[in-house]
Amino acid sequence: MSVETKKIRKGVFWPSFLVVGGAALVGIVDNKLLTDVAMNSFLWSLRTFGWLYQVIAIIALVVVAIVTFSKFGSIRLGGKDAKPKYPFMAWFAMALQGGIATGVITYGANEPIIYFGNIYGEMAQTGVAPGTPLAAIYAIARCFYNWSFIPYAMYSLCGLLVAYMYFNKKKALSVTSTLIPLFGEKITKGIWPNVIDTLSLLAIALGLASSLGAGIALVASGLELSYGIKQGTVIWLALAVVTTATFTIASALGVDKGIRWLAIFNSKIFYCILLFLVVVGPTLYICRNSVASLAYWLQNFWLWGLDPGDIGGEALVMWWTLYDWAIWIAYAPLIGIFLAMIAYGRTIREFMIINWILPSVFGLVWFGIWGSTAIEWQMKGVVDLIATIKASGAVAGLWAFLANLPLGFILIPVVMITLIISFSTAADAMTTTIASICTKNSKHDEEPPLWQKCLWGISIGAISFFMVAYAGGAQGVDGVKFLAAAGGFMVLFIFVLQVISAIKVFFIDKVEE
Repeated sequence: MSVETKKIRKGVFWPSFLVVGGAALVGIVDNKLLTDVAMNSFLWSLRTFGWLYQVIAIIALVVVAIVTFSKFGSIRLGGKDAKPKYPFMAWFAMALQGGIATGVITYGANEPIIYFGNIYGEMAQTGVAPGTPLAAIYAIARCFYNWSFIPYAMYSLCGLLVAYMYFNKKKALSVTSTLIPLFGEKITKGIWPNVIDTLSLLAIALGLASSLGAGIALVASGLELSYGIKQGTVIWLALAVVTTATFTIASALGVDKGIRWLAIFNSKIFYCILLFLVVVGPTLYICRNSVASLAYWLQNFWLWGLDPGDIGGEALVMWWTLYDWAIWIAYAPLIGIFLAMIAYGRTIREFMIINWILPSVFGLVWFGIWGSTAIEWQMKGVVDLIATIKASGAVAGLWAFLANLPLGFILIPVVMITLIISFSTAADAMTTTIASICTKNSKHDEEPPLWQKCLWGISIGAISFFMVAYAGGAQGVDGVKFLAAAGGFMVLFIFVLQVISAIKVFFIDKVEE
């Protein structure tokens, strides 16, 4: 490898690094200022462009579905003679864990309960009475909508476009390359590559920092609520060091020795947790409520899919669905690069099965099992999760739920470890991708410079710790969290162009196999 090929892309690295660090510094000095500015910007973007989030998400879903089940599905990424590097199970584990982070654990029981109990006014405009059997169905159906085929279509579309342009069209491994079908090679020259890749990098770097900060606060709250270990600077620092060290070392080891091992290990834990809940939980109710929720979701799919908040209300649509879409879109361009990097030799249909269909089915199964169990226990008085969340916040709901499970004393530390590994796997994948984007002439089968991976990993960990420790605990990450969501708005227009580019590539231009 020549020195030239490992040169840093200064126009991407320095703006991204300085903005992320500057945002964290402002958050430490005056977290309220950062939170207010970021939240107001974010709210303005949703109230003004919420309709666009919904429309482009649906269009992305339709494009992905058509490409998957059409003649294009047989096209092999890398050409007819390309051979896959990873077996299916390892590939799926990396794809799933690389994009899932801690979300399904954090919200698996909490989100359905919040809807079911109308805790923050989510059910006010739905016409469904909170706490009823129909509310139980509605709650799971809404989670199905938020955590399955639409968001994973966003990831898959970006990943497919990167993979096709890189492997089959021989363009650079970057977000900018996905826009060549629309603008030609001129988009790869001048200032545009730096602007596009910097915006994409910023969104995900801020997202990772806020996600790690929230994860630190979540595990710390679990230690306090479950074991009486009072959270504070020492605990937060220990969690930040352990998590940052885990994903930074894994990233330094590379995809084969780092991400792959973490992803496979963590996936097995996820499967075991699901199986355990099915066995010890209300199995019949889980099956009945999940099937009914699936029907309710399908019945209301287009209504929910095209509602910018005028039908369901801001508490439900804006603060859940649109907020989620902003975060998924913020992550999508760079997640797409990671998904492309590990997909060489696979057909487009295989790519979509692994990155779109199976993760979506996993989301349905996860929320069906976790959410239905939590709701059934709430209705039968096993545990009052609604009161717990109202009194102590959503993070307390998770630990209260786990504490009431048989062998909860074993499951709680397992979930804590799983949270750390889950974030580490996603951060590992994204740290590698961020470092690749910041490096000239990156290749899918070459590791980016070690110093860059370590620098980004340590920086994200440090920012997360300082935000939690010196800017108000769990609320300390709010500023960066809303800034990351606002970053989703910046990336929204890149994503819109990527969707249009995909339409042009597969339905207008001549597709080369």
